[in-house]
Amino acid sequence: MKIVCVGRNYAEHIKELDNERPLDPVLFIKPDSAVLPKEQDFYLPEFSSEVHYEVEVLVKIKKVGKYIDEKFAHTYYDEIGLGIDFTARDLQSKLKEKGLPWEKAKGFDGSAVIGKWLPKTKFKDLNNINFNLKKNDSLVQQGNTGLMLWGIDEIISYVSRFFTLKKGDVIFTGTPAGVGKINANDYLSGTLENEQMFSLKIK
Repeated sequence: MKIVCVGRNYAEHIKELDNERPLDPVLFIKPDSAVLPKEQDFYLPEFSSEVHYEVEVLVKIKKVGKYIDEKFAHTYYDEIGLGIDFTARDLQSKLKEKGLPWEKAKGFDGSAVIGKWLPKTKFKDLNNINFNLKKNDSLVQQGNTGLMLWGIDEIISYVSRFFTLKKGDVIFTGTPAGVGKINANDYLSGTLENEQMFSLKIK
């Protein structure tokens, strides 16, 4: 499997990081080794002193597709999930300053939290899904898929122009505003339309 992530897909998140609003979706990939094993705590890496949480709605691809027309994109997935794109922000900033790739800051071991999956039929409108992240029981991020610059079907169509999508691939659709630093002993939990999708401790 591969994990394709969309960056800068919520306007308020773009503002909070003082980034330029992109004309096209910003894509990057995490390796399969980035997936945090189920029921495992997240251990802060030694190479970063500023790891940030970024909660995101996820889509699991169910069949092979290339150059997928947006109107057919809905036939390539049946499940919606929630996860975290952990980012070594201090390392990412240094890499961006030098014009270097972000992989070390985004694709390190354990940097992709993938919660449970729900059938997409559970949702009345995929462009109106509420989700949030709590840290130590305090709400830190909340979003709605209707606020994405590019919706799920648009993303799938765009991604498939560059990367053949295969069964089991996961797409992270971007994070809303409110990203922040995690510390040892923090507890994170993510909710999708009032259903808890994951929880984990920071070590």
